[in-house]
Amino acid sequence: MQLTPVSVVWGTAFCTLLVLPPLASSARGGEASDWPQFHGPRRDNRSTETGLLKHWPPKGPPLVWTARGLGHGFATVALAGDAIYTSGDRDHKTVISALDRDGRVRWQVENGEAWEASQPGSRGTPTIDGDRLYHENAHGSVVCLDAKTGKRHWGVNLLEEFHAKNINWGLAESVLIDGDRVICCPGGPEAAMVALDEHTGRTVWKSASAGDLAGYASPSLGEYQGLRMLFTLTSRAAIAVNPDNGDLLWRFEQVTPFDENIGMPIYHDGHVLVSTRTTGTVLLKLHVEGKTASVSEVWRSKVLDNHHGGLVLLDGYVYGSSHVNSQGKWICVEWNTGKVMYVERGVGKGSLTYADGMLYTLSENRTLGLVRATPTGHEVVSQFKIPAGGEGPSWAHPVVCGGRLYIRHSDFLYAYDIRERER
Repeated sequence: MQLTPVSVVWGTAFCTLLVLPPLASSARGGEASDWPQFHGPRRDNRSTETGLLKHWPPKGPPLVWTARGLGHGFATVALAGDAIYTSGDRDHKTVISALDRDGRVRWQVENGEAWEASQPGSRGTPTIDGDRLYHENAHGSVVCLDAKTGKRHWGVNLLEEFHAKNINWGLAESVLIDGDRVICCPGGPEAAMVALDEHTGRTVWKSASAGDLAGYASPSLGEYQGLRMLFTLTSRAAIAVNPDNGDLLWRFEQVTPFDENIGMPIYHDGHVLVSTRTTGTVLLKLHVEGKTASVSEVWRSKVLDNHHGGLVLLDGYVYGSSHVNSQGKWICVEWNTGKVMYVERGVGKGSLTYADGMLYTLSENRTLGLVRATPTGHEVVSQFKIPAGGEGPSWAHPVVCGGRLYIRHSDFLYAYDIRERER
């Protein structure tokens, strides 16, 4: 087995490691210290952890370790059992990496060609289900790997299989597991969304085409009045698909400049919220009759036009950063009405996550902010900059898991200890 040098820093001590034969691990989802897919166990971007710092020192919380050698990209991390997973582009290939929780690389496996066109770098975050890992690269290559060893079980290319065309900045979804099916969205003339068998990669069903290419969004799942629905964004619309048989349930047009429909739809209480650049945010009400469904618009606001930093729905309010309409400021709107609660500069346009009463906001320029999650105002109680060295903007979404804050920037992964200590 060829050994690959990988750098890890613990605190200020630097050492060089070698990728050794895989260690025993248990990649299982659903534990309190797990974040097994993009935006967490429920795909709601909210951690259930408590006992976390409410203020940081001026230079930030303690940096436990830094891992390097993951490849360039914008994928964030998934955590399951005692392992951390991400993807990056290196040496013209997309590489999936598995690390232990001390940042040491256990294995690295290629998944197709790197994305080297506009905004080069990896996109999709691995999804962990039990002892298997699923990942889609920017060219539509979906693979299933053994989460412990990286051994390949199967692979299929969505664009080739369903005769679809790639999109301007490459496919960017993080696949969703629904039971024993892998949900992904090739778009194009044959299928807006497909379900692959989790164990073989064979097609279980494919929806009708929505008439659009794929969007950049990841799919989400909800249930209303006994009807389960899969939601995503195509290049020009929000859609819902029946996860049992692939029926295309409804399509709601949401057209943006450059077909940049990126954010994952949020389902809550019979409604679906979609936010996209320039066109803004719309709340849709679901109407269900048996196995059919439709939607109607409740409210629309251009103040919050989220680009790709994600949103958090918490206690009846939606938090996220704007793009062009509010010049990259942080916005809070009321879920039911769309009422704008605040528009604040904060750390600048970026991504976020939530844990223990606080928003963790990461700007595109490496600045992290700790913000009280309240609709009364955007109070940045602490902030600091992550180290320089990574290429391009800091677009990967932050993750809070197991008492640590994980920040991915290009080839680097930083792990900060954010647990509150007894005085």
